[in-house]
Amino acid sequence: MTIDWNHFTPWGSLAGGVLLGLASALFILLNGRVLGISGILGGLLRPRAGDAGWRIAFIAGLLAAPAVWSLFAAPVVPRIDATPALLVVAGLLVGWGTRYGSGCTSGHGVCGLSRMSPRSLVATLAFMGTGFATVFVMRHLLA
Repeated sequence: MTIDWNHFTPWGSLAGGVLLGLASALFILLNGRVLGISGILGGLLRPRAGDAGWRIAFIAGLLAAPAVWSLFAAPVVPRIDATPALLVVAGLLVGWGTRYGSGCTSGHGVCGLSRMSPRSLVATLAFMGTGFATVFVMRHLLA
């Protein structure tokens, strides 16, 4: 394995991690809620009275952030080596796994682990172990 030093961004990645951690901590301290995207979005599917406003504002901010960023920087063109059908299947599997696992990888990994949730520890170990195994199989056994 080699590192692509031309595209290695440790400072930007560190800054993003710090911002995410700070946002998660502030969100739970100020609102008493966990900053898990799947839970926030899922709460819109069956909203409680007076609960939808902040969720809609949060999702709108997630959608608006890339547009605002593009005003200050060149847009990033993603390189996706998959067919549209494979992307749809992958998206459905991620959605199913999120419901089955009671949260997404970032929700358990960032928010759950910081709250010392045993369920999030098990979920994060399962996510990471499955990811490691998948990369090993795809790169070393099926390549």
